[in-house]
Amino acid sequence: MPVTSVEKDLDQLTITIIADFAAPLRRLWDAYTDPRQIERFWGPPTYPARFLRHDALAGGRSLYSMTGPEGDVHFGCWDWTSAEAPHTFEVLDRFSDAAGRPIPDLPTTRVEFAFEETRDGSRLRTTSYFESLEQMQQLIEMGMLEGTREAMSQIDQVLADLASFATERATEAQILSDTQVRVARVIRGTAPQVWRAHTDAALMKRWLLGPDGWSMPVCEIATAVGDSYRYEWQRDGGEERFGFTGELLESQEPSRAVTTEAMIGMDFPATLNELTLTEVEGGTLLCLVVTYANAEQRDAVLATGMTDGMETSYARLESLLQPTLA
Repeated sequence: MPVTSVEKDLDQLTITIIADFAAPLRRLWDAYTDPRQIERFWGPPTYPARFLRHDALAGGRSLYSMTGPEGDVHFGCWDWTSAEAPHTFEVLDRFSDAAGRPIPDLPTTRVEFAFEETRDGSRLRTTSYFESLEQMQQLIEMGMLEGTREAMSQIDQVLADLASFATERATEAQILSDTQVRVARVIRGTAPQVWRAHTDAALMKRWLLGPDGWSMPVCEIATAVGDSYRYEWQRDGGEERFGFTGELLESQEPSRAVTTEAMIGMDFPATLNELTLTEVEGGTLLCLVVTYANAEQRDAVLATGMTDGMETSYARLESLLQPTLA
């Protein structure tokens, strides 16, 4: 078990948990900032977590669910107040509803995560700051310490599982809920490079093509929040054509963009697409969380081979970035 000490300071109203790992510092940092990894250990075994949003940067937000053995679902959110990779980040940890709205009757905890190299690997010092002794006692009685120990006991297995998160892995789609899917892939390139690839029309036309044999004659970028975009593809040598349009709802270069997306000429409900770029060892983790109107729409889209088409496009993007990185 990686937890080596737990210290309660009643005068300073803090609980500090120290854990040591036989893994490099950067590997441990990535485990906390990659939603695919942190959700494998954030909840104790009886309450596994799902991260529906995870912005590993100052000003970002995280939203996660924890599902109990009886099917009961509980939500929590983080507001990121600071982040200095790969050494420290600080969040306000709150209980919330499914939309990420904090529950006012339950306590808010300020938590600082400090990462450091050690002779044998790396160490994580997690310090929780409470507003009152009553708040500290309330969370302890709710099982905070036992849950943390159980959750952290799972980290070693995640840290050892390099293959599941390697840059060589293809694009993967993971169902998060009845209406949400997360598509993830590590792109060999920096976050600014991958961001530019999504905001430069000339560059997008070179890689966002799906299978070979298609071109992108229309690529109208939304450059500011509130702007609309329009993308259209056409099969080479034929008249077959399709496209999407939508609105840019949020934009935080080079980390996060949120858009709506509707298929042109079809009466399908628009989706909500949340793109997050996180720099990890080996490149940039691209996560796209898509929210559908219902499970039927979600399953119908997945059945089209969407993930395979995205992998072809992302592989093409990497081939364009590699000369720049050389």
